[in-house]
Amino acid sequence: MSRSPTDDTRDLAAFGYKPELDRTLGGFSSFAAGFSYISILTGVFQLFYVGYGAGGPAFFWTWPAVFLGQMTAALCFAELAARYPLSGGVYQWSQRTGSRAVGWMAGWVYLCGSIISLAAVALAPQATLPQISPAFQLIGDPAVKLDAAKNAVLLGCILIVATTVINAIGVRLMARINNVGVIAELVGVTLLIALLAARVRRGPAILFETQGHGSGQALGYLGPFLAAAQMASYVLYGFDTAGTLAEETDQPRRRAPHAILSALGAAAVAGALLILCGILAVSDPTRDELGEIHGGLPFLVKDVLGSRLGAIFLADVVFAVFVCALAVHAGTVRLVFAMARDNNLPMAHALAHLPERTRTPLLPVVLIGGLAAALLIVNINLPYVVETLCSVAIIWVNLAYLLVTLPMLIARLRTRRPPAQARTEVEDIATGEGLFSMGRLGLPVNAVAVVWGLFVIINISWPRPEIYGSDPWGRFAAPLSTLALVALGAVYYLLVQRQREGILAEHAASPERVGGRSPLLQEAPTGR
Repeated sequence: MSRSPTDDTRDLAAFGYKPELDRTLGGFSSFAAGFSYISILTGVFQLFYVGYGAGGPAFFWTWPAVFLGQMTAALCFAELAARYPLSGGVYQWSQRTGSRAVGWMAGWVYLCGSIISLAAVALAPQATLPQISPAFQLIGDPAVKLDAAKNAVLLGCILIVATTVINAIGVRLMARINNVGVIAELVGVTLLIALLAARVRRGPAILFETQGHGSGQALGYLGPFLAAAQMASYVLYGFDTAGTLAEETDQPRRRAPHAILSALGAAAVAGALLILCGILAVSDPTRDELGEIHGGLPFLVKDVLGSRLGAIFLADVVFAVFVCALAVHAGTVRLVFAMARDNNLPMAHALAHLPERTRTPLLPVVLIGGLAAALLIVNINLPYVVETLCSVAIIWVNLAYLLVTLPMLIARLRTRRPPAQARTEVEDIATGEGLFSMGRLGLPVNAVAVVWGLFVIINISWPRPEIYGSDPWGRFAAPLSTLALVALGAVYYLLVQRQREGILAEHAASPERVGGRSPLLQEAPTGR
């Protein structure tokens, strides 16, 4: 059953909000937002060297393992996206299945994780641009780890400036560039897989070759395998972006769940084929360059296809990185808007303000870009800046995911029914007919999603030198920064945020549009 724009407006009013963002995104744009955030041409090219260097060719199996784990979270999010089609995604879902305190913490952690993600993605051009032309290595020698890190920061800051300008112009321009970028990435990765497959040199037995990793260790290959999972863990998140842009999507109750699942599924299939065909086609799978920051997958592509043809595909990778950064920036802006509109951030009125011309929150666009660039500059002398920022981004985003799936599981166990399907006044508008639901599989899938989230956080936090180096501070940067993040968020909530509540008046729907009830209280979760 199709729904009109008026239905979407009434939907939003029933949650207490008045429609302010431009609802211009269709089904493909919604899918594209999630797919471009995942962006296999960004993450796989950026961190292939980490996976291969830690686990050899057998690291391939980390990809399907991580995909299956992340799919359990995506299925939970698809249910929630159908019932709560609101900007902010994870933030909104956590407070509506949990409490105001849980919602605040999830929003805080995801906001910081998204800023870290933008900074991490901005470092990706270093993996490709210097291999297209040495002219892009503006600082030192790309084979020297510290020089590569400094050059990555410089290129990253330039990229962030570009995404800031485009996001400030408005969602229409962002969506058009994003759609073109996704088409270019889909076409590029399809052609690349086909060309690599046509040059296969060996059989699939190589995928079980560990190249001696784990020899002499107590747990054998398990340790290197878990370290190598960093690449897949870094690539396969951000699928919830379709839910984050719900208020700018037409018929989000039906389109957002499909976009979440299809974005993750499409990225998983394409990524698996890319890694598989690359390993089967490379001339020598024992080359050291495959596990080094100045080599990795870009080196593999040029090795198989030759320098000229390889450079063309690397140019497509650079465009995909740009679009990925654009999507991460846009999703973070919507999260800030959603939290500020609920009076859940300092300077809430300014952060939630929408200029009449662009209908895009301008201050968050500039603030997020500035914070991400500052994060890069502060860490410019950190040799393992790429690996560390990517790891922290993985941990923080998956912690925010856990703050959705865990209260959702608790609610399921309490009520023995999917919490996202509980009857509310909003369900009087959209009764749930035809909306996505896991049915009886909801409880076991939800439980696995919680266990998986905990596993990812512990695994990536582990202070292993393959990822964090040997520096004492660097090795413990992820767990220590995570503890600091949670402590700071908890203290701020208890001392400041707990006393502030309610949708800002300028963003609230009029009482007559929510059945005569105050929009400041409508659907507001109670603290507990």
